[in-house]
Amino acid sequence: MAVSRTFSIIKPDATRRNLTGKVNAVIEDAGLRIVAQKRVRLSEAQAKTFYEVHKDRPFYGELVSQMTAEPVVVQVLEGENAVVRYREVMGSTNPKDAAEGTIRKLFALSIGENSVHGSDSPENATIEIAQFFSDGDIVG
Repeated sequence: MAVSRTFSIIKPDATRRNLTGKVNAVIEDAGLRIVAQKRVRLSEAQAKTFYEVHKDRPFYGELVSQMTAEPVVVQVLEGENAVVRYREVMGSTNPKDAAEGTIRKLFALSIGENSVHGSDSPENATIEIAQFFSDGDIVG
């Protein structure tokens, strides 16, 4: 397997509860490196652009509101097969279905407040990373 990158967001429900360090510990313990990270407050326009794929779904407005309500931590993660590995580390969207030891099992409050986002494909990882980071921001 080649080393690759993926994108992560530590969502408002986790930053509000001061869980950034705990989430990062799970990420790092899983063998992924955090090669870029910053705490930001998403504008409504940024959140709408980021989640545009969901614009026709009933939860879109609530998702945009949640993601703009409090700061988030955006990150670039690097490791072997990073997209797949991070999705395993995150766990199922519904924390009730998430495997023991995953971020969502440990920290998520609900399906909607599920603490983290991760890219679902290498192609989307590239797009999502570029929305928040320039090449000079990523130091591996």
